[in-house]
Amino acid sequence: MTFPQQRMRRRRRSESMRALTRETRLHVSDLVLPIFVTAREADAGPVVSMPGVERYAVTNLGRLAERLNGSGIPAVMVFGIPERKDAEGSGAWREDGVVCRALQQLRVSMPELTLIADVCLCEYTSHGHCGLLAGELVDNDQTLGVLQKTSLAYAHAGADLVAPSGMMDGMVTAIRGALDEGGCADTGILSYAVKYASAFYGPFRDAADCAPTFGDRRTHQMDPANGREALREAEIDLQEGADMLMVKPALSYLDVLSGLRRKFEGVPMAAYQVSGEYSMIKAAAANGWIDERKIALETLLSIKRAGADMILTYFALDAARWLRQDR
Repeated sequence: MTFPQQRMRRRRRSESMRALTRETRLHVSDLVLPIFVTAREADAGPVVSMPGVERYAVTNLGRLAERLNGSGIPAVMVFGIPERKDAEGSGAWREDGVVCRALQQLRVSMPELTLIADVCLCEYTSHGHCGLLAGELVDNDQTLGVLQKTSLAYAHAGADLVAPSGMMDGMVTAIRGALDEGGCADTGILSYAVKYASAFYGPFRDAADCAPTFGDRRTHQMDPANGREALREAEIDLQEGADMLMVKPALSYLDVLSGLRRKFEGVPMAAYQVSGEYSMIKAAAANGWIDERKIALETLLSIKRAGADMILTYFALDAARWLRQDR
């Protein structure tokens, strides 16, 4: 009987051997925590469709600081829910608006934390779309000016990175120009360069109160069937001045993330494990069908293995604790 000469199992005999030969390592420094901040204290509290996630009142961000202190998480992504909405989304760029106030408070309470501000109008418009409307269509070019004002306001309030997520053509060029001319040349741009028109965003729209009142976002977000187009979107944003790129959602688009990593090897790459991905794991775990900790960490590891340098995930606080326990 002939026995195999190459025995791959030799590398797997013990945990110490597996650790020595492990190709991909997940670390707390890879994680970014998305947070929801609301202008109205009455709107704060748990998000029903996202167990374990809550809206923080802008007046009570100390609770968040307490949870983040000592976690090792290096960054947060801030989403705001304003007190009032209008057709222009004017609450997005107000200096006394919810995101600007949140950034100022976080900068004081946690000066070492990297602050990322999502730049989109959907949370601020009464119609729930990502830009200004011309009839029932988003007016791409008119929206760019609003994104400039919003990005500059966030930079002045303390954002280290602004993250345009509306998938408007030319958004990175417009924002880079506004930041440079407004004295914020050191503020970086993390572009949602590859954002798909996904069904996985449902719980987020509940948390951020930003579901469109009519239509959908397929005219500007990417078609889930397209992979090669992602390379073009990413290349354009880099040419326009993006410092980092993001793929959203993560798990259904790991092939896209891997392709971007191979194409743009030296570019910092983010991936967003979005609300639907998070809530499905939570729901299955609540029913006793899966081990939440093992599944959550496995999915985060898969995103890292596919090429992400940073992972936006609602599991960040739990994952940080789990990773400390595993050391």
